[in-house]
Amino acid sequence: MLNKRFFKTKDEAEITFEFSHPEATEVSLIGEFNEWEPKPMKLNKKLGVFKYKQRLPIDKEFTFRYLVNGEIWDNDHQADNYVANEFGSENSVVNTHRI
Repeated sequence: MLNKRFFKTKDEAEITFEFSHPEATEVSLIGEFNEWEPKPMKLNKKLGVFKYKQRLPIDKEFTFRYLVNGEIWDNDHQADNYVANEFGSENSVVNTHRI
């Protein structure tokens, strides 16, 4: 799930990435906004959801995926869009367009 917060005085948005997976003991966020380097997500044990906050420039689109337990690739099932990738699957897309 993607939660977006826009600022009145900044040209960026704070995106909270939230993800759960039944087999997950660790989840990393990987995307073009972080040079495709895994960023560990923090587990909210009470909710059973992994979270990560990232500030991104507004009026752009970024592709990303989640890496579960260092071996299972998954998408955000409520992403703004999906695009094909070079590995024969799809990447999730987050857009930072103000509504």
